[in-house]
Amino acid sequence: MELRARGWWLLCVAVALAACAHGDPASKSRSCGEVRHIYGTKGFSLSDVPQAEISGEHLRICPQGYTCCTSEMEENLANRSRAELETALLDSGRALQATLAAQLRGFDDHFQRLLNDSERALQEAFPGAFGELYVQNAKAFRDLYAELRLYYRGANLHLEETLAEFWARLLERLFRQLHAQPLLPDDYLDCLGKRAEPLRPFGEAPRELRLRATRAFVAARAFVQGLGVASDVVRKVAQVPLSPECSRAVMKLVYCTHCLGVPGARPCPDYCRNVLKGCLANQADLDAEWRNLLDSMVLITDKFWGPTGAESVIGGVHLWLAEAISALQDNSDTLTAKVIQGCGNPKVNPQGPEPEEKRRRGKLVLPEKPPAGTLQKLVSEAKAQLRDAQDFWISLPGTLCSEKLAMSAASDDRCWNGVAKGRYLPEVMGDGLANQINNPEVEVDITKPDMTIRQQIMQLKITTNRLRGAYNGNDVDFQDASDDGSGSGSGEGCPDDECGRRVGRKSSSSRTPLSHALPGLSEREGQKASATGHLQPCTHLLLLSGLPLVLSAARPRWR
Repeated sequence: MELRARGWWLLCVAVALAACAHGDPASKSRSCGEVRHIYGTKGFSLSDVPQAEISGEHLRICPQGYTCCTSEMEENLANRSRAELETALLDSGRALQATLAAQLRGFDDHFQRLLNDSERALQEAFPGAFGELYVQNAKAFRDLYAELRLYYRGANLHLEETLAEFWARLLERLFRQLHAQPLLPDDYLDCLGKRAEPLRPFGEAPRELRLRATRAFVAARAFVQGLGVASDVVRKVAQVPLSPECSRAVMKLVYCTHCLGVPGARPCPDYCRNVLKGCLANQADLDAEWRNLLDSMVLITDKFWGPTGAESVIGGVHLWLAEAISALQDNSDTLTAKVIQGCGNPKVNPQGPEPEEKRRRGKLVLPEKPPAGTLQKLVSEAKAQLRDAQDFWISLPGTLCSEKLAMSAASDDRCWNGVAKGRYLPEVMGDGLANQINNPEVEVDITKPDMTIRQQIMQLKITTNRLRGAYNGNDVDFQDASDDGSGSGSGEGCPDDECGRRVGRKSSSSRTPLSHALPGLSEREGQKASATGHLQPCTHLLLLSGLPLVLSAARPRWR
């Protein structure tokens, strides 16, 4: 009798434990009612939800046992959990893209404004200072600024050759204008260039402009294009689909509590991190190259300051042009005599226009220096934001768990561990694909990396290497890595015979297209003059005179 009573007691204990674990039908009916409400708020048909718990042998993802979910409900919730995580990933990417896009617009607007203000200052001051010598050759100056804009915006142009062609074209046009000779034979133009170059009639201005422009423009161009590349990487990676194994794990993480009738239980922190570290293993592999890119971008902002910085050079192109022409006028008599002595006196066309008359010296009045705070503020904000974004990829699992997936505040007996309410015991995996080999929540094949993400890792490497080259003053070509060695560099190592080599004029039909144009910006937009902004002053007023002959420094012929 005592043995029978003890057996009955054990049976009661077992029944009580089962009731605690699974609940009686009445309690499950209440739980299914709550699931029914939640299921309906997500837009699903309430006819799918059972009134009371049913046997769960049909479940494919959630733990089997008594459940409030049918097979169709489990499938619907699995699809919803995957869609919600994909949306959360897109939202996180869009937030970072918006930050990078705002930086790009700010820097691009500033650099464009500097160049536009420089051209406008030239157009306003040069006619009064140079008269017809400028007016009749205004197109050559407009073409120069147009080429500078194309270069800045990513066109595959050789900046030193562009400047050399400008000086050569100006030389030929001014010589024709002086002698009223619309056409000069090629052999005379060749002789003209050879005789003029050793005399450096423009002084040091062309060389200084070449050295400074290659450094300043390459730094500005590399920085804004780095912002564009970073934004592109975020956009493309955010579109990478989740794996089927990840979708199953996320369903189990988010909605299996509903199926088990405990929808209020939140995921344990370490459990959530393991699921998302497995889902985003490939994305975490971007971390090293992503940090290298952002570090290089922060570093290159140092090249925006000083006399050779982007701020001074881009906004002061017209000052170098004015200094060059002023020096040219001072040396024009000597240059003319040397050219005539070596090449002969060109024949004057009797039906041509009259030679340019001597003009009284004028004064080149330049606008005041613009406030220096604009670029400083842009750089300060960009540095802070880029540093904040450095750990974006490896912090993404934790961010999504805490902000999007309603993770529990602590790992205790009340959080959801993937099986029931209770503590989560497995350790948290490391970051990246290789560390997921033993992930207890997501089955990850570490031998099959995602190809889209691998391509973006390579893009980050290429862009970082070119940013580092730009920091050292080397020209940047974003079109093909094999072109790295063909850039113009700083210009300091350019031999005279190479820099003076004749360069054929590029036609508009043969120009190389933009190799990495700024996102959302067209070439024409860069040519629009800004309505605001000021110019940096010249250190002194240039007194300019109109002499019978104004020649430019001898650089390769540009016809």
